[in-house]
Order: sequence, then C-alpha cells, then structure tokens
Amino acid sequence: MIEAALDALLPAATAYPSRIHEAMRYSVFAGGKRLRPLLVLMAAEAVGAGAEEERVLPAACAVELVHTYSLIHDDLPAMDNDDLRRGRPTCHRAYDEATAILAGDALLTYAFWLLAEELPRRGVPTGVTVAVIRELAEAAGVGGLIGGQVLDVAAAGKEVSEAELLYIHRHKTAALFRACLRLGGLLAGAGPEELAALTAFGDDLGLAFQIIDDILDVTGEAARLGKTPGADVRLKKVTYAGRFGVAGARLKGQEATQRALVALEPLGDGARRLRELAVYLLERDH
Repeated sequence: MIEAALDALLPAATAYPSRIHEAMRYSVFAGGKRLRPLLVLMAAEAVGAGAEEERVLPAACAVELVHTYSLIHDDLPAMDNDDLRRGRPTCHRAYDEATAILAGDALLTYAFWLLAEELPRRGVPTGVTVAVIRELAEAAGVGGLIGGQVLDVAAAGKEVSEAELLYIHRHKTAALFRACLRLGGLLAGAGPEELAALTAFGDDLGLAFQIIDDILDVTGEAARLGKTPGADVRLKKVTYAGRFGVAGARLKGQEATQRALVALEPLGDGARRLRELAVYLLERDH
C-alpha cells in the first residue's frame, strides 16, 4: 500500500526535467523497510480503529521522502562519503554529486508540498493539516534531525558524555520516529493522553533503533545491511557500541525497548502491532 502510494504521489520519472525526477525515484524506490511510514499508519490504527488510511497515507509518504532525503545527503562525500545504500550505489554514485544534492532538496520540499496539497483534499481539517506540517518540520529541522546530525559530525573523534551521546541519538534518529507516531495520532484524532503515550513510545523506539544500528555497524554484513559496515569506526563516530561495547549497547537497546513498551500500556490492544514491531526491531539483523 505504501509503495503504491509513493509511486502515485511522486512525479513520474519522465516528467520534465526528467533527470531530477529519475534521481528522486531512484533513491525512494531503492528498497528499505518503509519503517517510518508504517509507524504513521500503525499509530493511527492504535488510537483510531476506524482511521481512514487514505487520510493518513500522504503523511506516511511525506515522512519517507524526508527520510530518503536525509540518506542521500548523509552519503555525500562531505558527510559519510559512502558508496552503498539499500544494496545499491548511492545517489551521488549512480548520478553525480550535484544531482544527489538537488534530489535530496527536492524530496524534502516535496514532502511539505504533498502534505499541504493532499491532506485538505482528503478531508483533513485545516488545523490538523497545519499541526502535521509543523510536527514534521520540527522533527526534520535544527530541533531534530539536523541538530542531531550537526552534533554527530562535530563529535567525531572526540570524547563525549553519555548525556551528549543520548542527545545526538534522540535528535538525529528518534525525533523523526516520534514525529511518525504523532502524525498518525493527530490524523486519527488522538486525545492528549493517547498522544503522550505515542510520543514517549516514539522517543524510546527511535533510541533503541539507533542503538541496534550502532551494533550492526560493528557486527553486520554488507549483503544483509544494504550499506557498508564499519563506517562508524572509519569516521570515528560516537556510538553506543563504541562507548559501551556490543554487549553493553545491546543492554541499553533492551532497556529503551522496554520503556517504549511500557509507554504503550494506556493504549491497550489497539497498539498490539506497535508492540510487535518494537520487539522485532530489537532483534533485527539488518
């Protein structure tokens, strides 16, 4: 359903100017778990059993576009300088560096156009549409993903406290996870207590996800990961695996997952699939 929606909502590869649309679609459809859009849909399901998927899908797709933009830019020579993403050559390798920069920019801006265009058309009230746009902008900006990435780059090769490491992970990764849960909740009409539960769950799920990512960078294989392992060590990144070792980091991931599961308790059986997903992500090997 997510793949079909992305295909329908993105410009066709043949649309002029075709090169930028080809590059956008190349990276969006390179694979991936579609985890973030799934979280949007599952959050809506958790608080609004009758939530219409058509109303939620544009937000699910917008989050995936923001995520894909961040991957394109992360892989650039000025950042992580990586050649492989989702099992394929990175965008700047498949095309060129300038096209990759522009494709990332295009996906980021298109995500917000998509929300402003599609949500009202599907009957979402103006107030909710504005709240959704604000939520995603905050998570993608200096108060979220960008802020975390800036500190992540600046901390490379340095000693940082556990509090600083936590701040980086909560912003560069968990902020977008939290936004996914809140977007789904907002679009399904979640009340304050339900939204608070989804927010807390997203914070700790995102942290656990990044901790496991840190571990897999040490223990994983390129064929399974779809990206080059060992990049964190090569770039001297500060990670949970580097600071606490693989066993210690795994314990931190388990603790974060347990906090996430506790946060969902007020939502009862409606959050069953979110619980199952949290356990799956803790045990993943790619």
